[in-house]
Order: sequence, then structure tokens, then C-alpha cells
Amino acid sequence: MIRVLLCDDHALIRRGIRDTLADCADIEVVGEAGDYGELRALLHKLGDKPCDVLVLDINMPGRSGLDVLHVLKDEGAAIRTLIVSMYPEDQYAIRALKAGAFGYVNKGGDPALLVSAVRTVAQGRKYVTPEIAQMLVESLTAPSTEQAHQKLSDRELQTLVMIASGKRLSDIAEELNLSPKTVSVYRARVLEKLALTNNSELTVYAIRNGLVES
Repeated sequence: MIRVLLCDDHALIRRGIRDTLADCADIEVVGEAGDYGELRALLHKLGDKPCDVLVLDINMPGRSGLDVLHVLKDEGAAIRTLIVSMYPEDQYAIRALKAGAFGYVNKGGDPALLVSAVRTVAQGRKYVTPEIAQMLVESLTAPSTEQAHQKLSDRELQTLVMIASGKRLSDIAEELNLSPKTVSVYRARVLEKLALTNNSELTVYAIRNGLVES
């Protein structure tokens, strides 16, 4: 039996994933969390081997899915993580895999792909779609084509997306549990690295590059 933990801040999304996996006789959802704090509590409660696969969203309040990947990696946690995100593969898949994810699935995809991904990751193998495989090849053979935002750190990218989504710096600081000054520093770094001057230009950049919905 493949034991799965779900971590997504949207209850309806968790329910949809749970219902999809419930149709599989070899998969059992053993717990759900809405953010990093709840996930930590679950991991502690379930002991040394809490699950075979952690299904994790990227965009969550507080610590993002990418943050969680880094924490688990730094702690040496033997948890195989499958990222399930609303963002297209070309924006976050490579970044997630480099952070330690075993696979990446788009929420808008075929539910059968999610089941296949969970089974693949549970076996200790990477789940890579043809689109991600192509991106991996291109990243190795044509590094000069890297987009500007791909050079941002995970936190800088998260700040960019949140600003482009219309959130104020104070709101971002509260959601990420950071000081407004720290968020301002991230914003300044993003502007510098992308050669932009203000939030309006950040928003336009994010929309044009598919980082947020228009």
C-alpha cells in the first residue's frame, strides 16, 4: 500500500486529489495539511516513516512548497515529494526538481497522470513528463537561453509572483512571516536582476512570462 500525505492550502483541491487517489486500491491518503506548520505536526505525529509520497503544492501561505523542499532536503528527510501545482511546467518544474522534488504534475492535467506520478515516485523513481524532459535537455545544451527570472532565488521568485498578484509588501511580509524590510530587500533584488523599475513593470513581466494569470 502506498501511503500518501497531501499538503495544499485549498481544501477543495485536497479533496479532489484525495478522491482521485481513493479510486486506487494500492494508494491510501494517511493525512492532510493546509500549510507548513500543519505538515510539520503531521510528520511528527506519524513517526520515522510518515508516508511514501508527499503530494505538495508550491503556492502556500508562509513557507512555499519550494521552501518546504529545501527544508526537507537540509534535514536529510527521507521523504519523496511530488509537486502538484497550478503553474505550468516551464515555470517551476526544473526549479522544483533541483530543490529535491521527485516529480512535478500540473493540477489541470489528466487525473490519471497524478496516479501514475504517485506510483512512480513511491518506487523511488523520478516522474518526468515529456515536456519536462525536453526542458531538462534544453537547460543542459542551451544554458544561454535561460530567462531572466530563472536566475532569481526561490524567495525572490515568490516575492515577484506575489507582487504581480496585487499583494502589498506588508501583506507579503505577514504571509511569509518576514519583516517588511526583508521583503523590500527581495523586491529590490528582483527589480535589479530583471532590469525593471517599479511594481507595474514587475506585473507586466510576470504576466508575459506566465508567472501569474492575466
